[in-house]
Amino acid sequence: MKYFFYPLILFTTLLLSCKKDPTTEQSSEKPSSAMTTSSEKHYAIVIHGGAGTIKKANMTPEQEIAYKEKLQEALNVGYQILENGGSALDAVQKTINIMEDSPLFNAGKGAVYNSAGEHELDASIMDGNTLNSGAVAGVKHIKNPINAARIVMDSTHHVMMAGQGAEDFAKLYGIEMVDVSYFDTEKRYEQLLKAQEREKIVLDHTSMNTDELIDDHKYGTVGAVAIDKNGNIAAATSTGGMTNKKYGRVGDSPIIGAGTYANNKTCGVSATGTGEFFIRTLATHETSNLMQYKNLSLQESLDNVIKQIGDLGGDGGMVALDKDANIAWSFNTEGMYRGYKKSNGENVIKFYEE
Repeated sequence: MKYFFYPLILFTTLLLSCKKDPTTEQSSEKPSSAMTTSSEKHYAIVIHGGAGTIKKANMTPEQEIAYKEKLQEALNVGYQILENGGSALDAVQKTINIMEDSPLFNAGKGAVYNSAGEHELDASIMDGNTLNSGAVAGVKHIKNPINAARIVMDSTHHVMMAGQGAEDFAKLYGIEMVDVSYFDTEKRYEQLLKAQEREKIVLDHTSMNTDELIDDHKYGTVGAVAIDKNGNIAAATSTGGMTNKKYGRVGDSPIIGAGTYANNKTCGVSATGTGEFFIRTLATHETSNLMQYKNLSLQESLDNVIKQIGDLGGDGGMVALDKDANIAWSFNTEGMYRGYKKSNGENVIKFYEE
């Protein structure tokens, strides 16, 4: 009997020692829950509305209010998409739509005139997760060029489509088309006439000279960069180009790596300014390269590239965010319409050099 009793005691003891204590089990779950909360990625969106001669002395209080309200509206639209768990791609596209529909900027409704007295619009968008991209150039009837760029990215194996071919393709997907007169604005036409008198090309916001203000500071190329809750980055840019540009001229805005770039490993960037210099330096891609291969910070990378552009004789600026949702911008002009909104509660809008 005793030989049976001792093994039974040993078995019972082992069984009890292996049984989990409810108190211990409950407390072990708390760090796991806390870890999940702390590991949630931050989300954010940063935008620009062009760079150039943007001085407080040239802005009326009414103009400042108009720009702040429109930039805030654009930020809010993109941020709400991110807050609701939407993609960075959708956020930048819808944000750009707000600015394309406003005559305050040189994109969509507020597009400038080329040397032939016409409007030719460009746009691009890029997915930092897949490096997939889409762009349109030289379109004349597409109300929101960024929407056409998104279709090129999502529905073709191409990156860029231009001119009539891009418009015919956009029609197949129901992209809204408008008569060329939709883009006409009196101020833009006056700007063209003044530029032609001086036989020079005018940037997004640059006044003809320091003695004469013609409201150029009201307009500019638009861009947006966002990072969503999944850590995916997207960037987009849309423009009407440069006043009095040669018809058929294409700048940096629709060129991936020049005016727009996004890569989840590094950052997303959107540019505005003298497009030829951003093309020659591959400005937005160079920003990413400096981060990836030189281990520079986002701000250092932007400043480095803008200095290169300035040294070559170009003007402009860029806005960007990195994979950790850090925001940065850099410009060598007297101002740049810009702003950002982050999941930590920060909401900033600025115009002037500060």
